[in-house]
Amino acid sequence: MPMGKKKNKRDTITGPSKGDFLPPPDVPDLDEASDALPLQEDFWRPPVRFGSVPVEKEPLGWDRRRGFKKHYPQVMLPTQVVERVSFGHPELEPNRLFWGDNLHVMRQLPSESIDLIYIDPPFFSGKQYNVIFGDKNELRSFSDIWEGGMPGYLIWLNARLYEMKRLLKKTGCIYVHLDWHAVHYVKVEMDKLFGPASFRNDIVWYYYNKMHDRRKRLLPRAHDNILVYGKTPEVVFNQLDIPLETPVRRLARKKVNGRAVNVHGDDGKCTYITKDTRALDDIWRIPMLQPADKSYRIGYPTEKPWRLLELVIQTSSNPGDIVADLFCGGGTTPFVAQQHRRRWLACDQSRVAVAITADRIAGVAEQLSLDGVGKPVPDFTVEHWGIYEAKRLSQAPIDQFREFVLRAFGAVPDDSEPGIHGRKAAIPVWVGEPSQRSQVTADEVKEFANAIRKTIRYKQDNLRDGIILAWAFRRDAIEAADRLRRLEKTDLNFIRLDMIRVDEPQFRAHIASLSTERADYSSFLTFVQPPRVEVGWKRLSDKTYVFDVSETAVLNPGAKIINVQWDFNYGTNFTSTPGYSFIRGAKKEPVLQAQYTFPRTGPFRIACKVQDDLGGEGMWTGQIDVK
Repeated sequence: MPMGKKKNKRDTITGPSKGDFLPPPDVPDLDEASDALPLQEDFWRPPVRFGSVPVEKEPLGWDRRRGFKKHYPQVMLPTQVVERVSFGHPELEPNRLFWGDNLHVMRQLPSESIDLIYIDPPFFSGKQYNVIFGDKNELRSFSDIWEGGMPGYLIWLNARLYEMKRLLKKTGCIYVHLDWHAVHYVKVEMDKLFGPASFRNDIVWYYYNKMHDRRKRLLPRAHDNILVYGKTPEVVFNQLDIPLETPVRRLARKKVNGRAVNVHGDDGKCTYITKDTRALDDIWRIPMLQPADKSYRIGYPTEKPWRLLELVIQTSSNPGDIVADLFCGGGTTPFVAQQHRRRWLACDQSRVAVAITADRIAGVAEQLSLDGVGKPVPDFTVEHWGIYEAKRLSQAPIDQFREFVLRAFGAVPDDSEPGIHGRKAAIPVWVGEPSQRSQVTADEVKEFANAIRKTIRYKQDNLRDGIILAWAFRRDAIEAADRLRRLEKTDLNFIRLDMIRVDEPQFRAHIASLSTERADYSSFLTFVQPPRVEVGWKRLSDKTYVFDVSETAVLNPGAKIINVQWDFNYGTNFTSTPGYSFIRGAKKEPVLQAQYTFPRTGPFRIACKVQDDLGGEGMWTGQIDVK
């Protein structure tokens, strides 16, 4: 934060504090906001000379009563912090990297909290082209996008653009990166969402080095479009100068009485100057990343060059501002933001994309912290929303575990009455132990029933229901609950207890029930296990070894390995060795072997991360004496 600037609570990204399991904040019903959309009647009233314009007045998918929640109901779930990558300054607010559906992640972030948003969403150019990493969550989401053709795609994107508009500060702007497939349709929708006066630029990214198929009977397509909209006219804007390929000699000019006139020297002749820069305009001539470029390229087909994001960030943000990318892919946006001392927030639905981004950011942030130049480097967190690591949850402190389970179940933590941990509506809820090996006993069932009998609602309103949430139940606990329930016919002392396992469909039934024709929430609120990573290796030649993870056990039913990352000089944080983060074979399958030549002999600490296609990630570390 700049010196002398008063810190505003909206200038922060709400991050983890006391615990690793974060409850969703209290977010108002945002679709009721009076300024959610520009005045559509005024906007769409056509000039007389144009006649009737056959266009919808409101964005596709918008419902005047429920907004986009008609198609995509709001789901409030806690986030799980699975990792905090530290650079020695824990007192600083961390940057945040999310794995989850960006619509629901955004709905839980505070309004007007972000300075700049850049997104590179699916281009509606075909499912196979847009599926990058192959995670099952990614495949499921892209299948939903294409339901209903272009209108379905626009409704899917509009719901997200609407939340992005809410998140932008009044001085913020958004860059939406598209190509010829959908840019014209999205431009119309963004005019409805932001208002036509908010449109700032249609940037053309001209990639002059793209290889073309000359057999096609059309001119080569060699550009993308980036639509730029501002939240208000007071957006942050920095005019940049870029080098000219060939310096230009021109007349020197100055203003005299409001008019531009030529500058003359002492000899009366016109003065000339040489210009070697020009103002950045809306045509950005930046080459595509080529397979041979190993300096920044991760290796997936839609990766964007860092120079493109550098121009975006330098033009529309200042040091210390918050930059967000909600379709972050391999993490180029936070990578560049980190280099330019911006704070950042990133999200992707692919677990592999998040792993690659975390790895990439750890490398550049670690280098910045070692250089010791400028401000200290904040930590960053990796947070899961909607799909959670069961092993990490079972290792949490009991108070964090119980709060997480209650929030996920749609209950409110409340320990004001002994023996009760929370309430769902008026029904008391009790939560078991964190360990997955723990089982609820008959004594615990009886103690909870007695706690219910002591409540005011039991005595005054005859409320006799309760809910027990746990990983597992012993047989005697189930029998004790049955005995309590059978008393209903003969004894007023009865108690009805629902016993629900945390990892079963009944626990997430309230989430799955929100599914609509366009939104399938059946995969939300599920738990995954990390692969049990096994690494073998053998020496091939002088300092050259081959490593193999084919013996790794994938513990999630039906899952398979989707990516392997290698760090051949593992230190404090995992940062994969260049070229060993996203390795694919001839058929784009993950490569389970890696050959590496070490720079010297002696001991090296090795680390390997493995991700499966359901979202599980496991890590192995070991030491090798290189000969």
